[in-house]
Amino acid sequence: MPPSIELEVHALTKRYSPQVSVGPISFEVQEGEFFSLLGPSGCGKTTTLRCIAGFEALTEGSISLHGERLDKKPPHRRDVGLVFQNYALFPHLTVFDNVAFGLRLRRLGKAEITERVGRVLQLVDLAGMAVRFPAQLSGGQQQRVAIARSLVLEPRILMFDEPLSNLDFKLRIQMREELRNLQRRLGKTSIYVTHDQTEALALSDRIAVLSHGRIEQIGTPAEIYERPASAFVAEFIGSSNMLRGRIVERGEAGTIVATETGLRLSCRPEPAGEVESAEVSILLRPERIHVQVPGGSAVPGQNRLSARIADVTYLGEDLHLSLDLTGGERLRASVKNANAARGWAPAQSVELVIDAADLRLLSH
Repeated sequence: MPPSIELEVHALTKRYSPQVSVGPISFEVQEGEFFSLLGPSGCGKTTTLRCIAGFEALTEGSISLHGERLDKKPPHRRDVGLVFQNYALFPHLTVFDNVAFGLRLRRLGKAEITERVGRVLQLVDLAGMAVRFPAQLSGGQQQRVAIARSLVLEPRILMFDEPLSNLDFKLRIQMREELRNLQRRLGKTSIYVTHDQTEALALSDRIAVLSHGRIEQIGTPAEIYERPASAFVAEFIGSSNMLRGRIVERGEAGTIVATETGLRLSCRPEPAGEVESAEVSILLRPERIHVQVPGGSAVPGQNRLSARIADVTYLGEDLHLSLDLTGGERLRASVKNANAARGWAPAQSVELVIDAADLRLLSH
């Protein structure tokens, strides 16, 4: 049985002035889904989240939870939980009292509060820290308290406003895994706001990419990365090489594109109607470029190009190469720091092998 639609946002618009607005934005979130709103600062993702939570009033549009309109209800009657970016913990209250705060506002009995708080602290691995104060906790532990405070209210939807942005890199990776595992165990429908592409790819079932108050594309992490719908999505998600070119030949075997410098590239056949204009942008991910010494062992690939290494950046497990093609184009390649790659150095001549299937054409 297919999952049901938990949340429906239809033509959501928030207008601050004639010049500044968000929307119209429309999307659906399925029951139990981890759905992310991803985009740069100022694109409208946090505003969208605050409209769902009830902290911002809609100018136009509607928000429904299981078919019931939410946008006319006050925040405390929407049955959603929001984890803030700065956690918003009460410094003078213990972990137990921070988590119990919302239950006491609902006037639940002492026994039920104790049972529910104890259960949710166990769930987020904080059972032994109930009497500590926020200042006695690490950043990751404070984040878990903030999550527990929302979970204990048993909301229909759990929402996160960039909750990992205040953590250092290693802790962010750890908490990202914990958060995803927790969401899967609970099966709780979740909406997550972030500007971090890696975070969105790692956590999400589906992602909505926003730009200037509009949705550019909605899809699974693989769809967003492998088949971006626009040049903005292609450049915002992961690293990319973008070349400008023109389609000079179409056929069942593939599409031939000529770049502005005269470089001819063989691309996979484009589905009918996918790229209508002859003027295109050519997307090539750095990790899809195979770099080898000239005349090296045969590697499958329809495009073989001569290049010169301009620079090598050492990043531990990866090496990033800046490559100058003979026609003047510059590409970035990412290769694993394995034995064969450790000898790469600036000014070295190399051969690039690129499979036609790894080149994607995008309309301007």
